[in-house]
Amino acid sequence: MTRFAIDAAAALRLVAAGFTVPDGQQLVAPNLLRSQAMGLLYRDVRAGTLDPARAERLLDGVTTLRVRLLGDRVSRAVAWRIAAEQGWDDVAPAEYVAVARLQADVLVAVDEDLARRARGLVDLAPVEDLLALGAS
Repeated sequence: MTRFAIDAAAALRLVAAGFTVPDGQQLVAPNLLRSQAMGLLYRDVRAGTLDPARAERLLDGVTTLRVRLLGDRVSRAVAWRIAAEQGWDDVAPAEYVAVARLQADVLVAVDEDLARRARGLVDLAPVEDLLALGAS
């Protein structure tokens, strides 16, 4: 089984593409995934770049996406340590890195800032690799 840690932007890309998690694969993410996805959608609706009805459908898709959300004590402690070691002002990126480090084979980070921060800390994979698995 291959485990993919995904960020909120990746979750939205997967949902928009109609992705279904194939047998033998698992998606994992920190608990904050759904809230961050909702924030991204809300921002785009407010900016006028996304229709509110489409945003609602995408948010529903994120809610029903088969992803294991993690926020246990160990994940939080590792995230705190990563953020402190890296000198980051926010622990949110570290939560994704921690989940990837503890529970996944790779991190699929569409968010460029997260991908940049995670580089060298965990293995990364493009969302296209994951989408290709769902198309098989």
